[in-house]
Amino acid sequence: MHMADYADLSALYELPQESPCSMSVGDVFETRGERPDGVCESAWETMRPFVEELLSGGGSFYGDWMRDPHSAMLSCNDGFRPVSFYIEAVYSDGEKYK
Repeated sequence: MHMADYADLSALYELPQESPCSMSVGDVFETRGERPDGVCESAWETMRPFVEELLSGGGSFYGDWMRDPHSAMLSCNDGFRPVSFYIEAVYSDGEKYK
């Protein structure tokens, strides 16, 4: 996971936020289709279709976009503090999907 923070945009346009994002770089989440604890609703709505596709054995999003066809790189839609997520399919024993 990678996080950006555009404080200049926040200062210009955003109302003050007490706790805008509770995620931290390095957080890892696992799911079998449900929103993981710690993932905000907005980020989950971005990831959910890709997660569902990977869970069903699919992949190869947008043709040859990713080196690993059973993965995707996505970002939440927070324009002030976007969080990018690398999602990948793994077996239950933790091995990467092939």
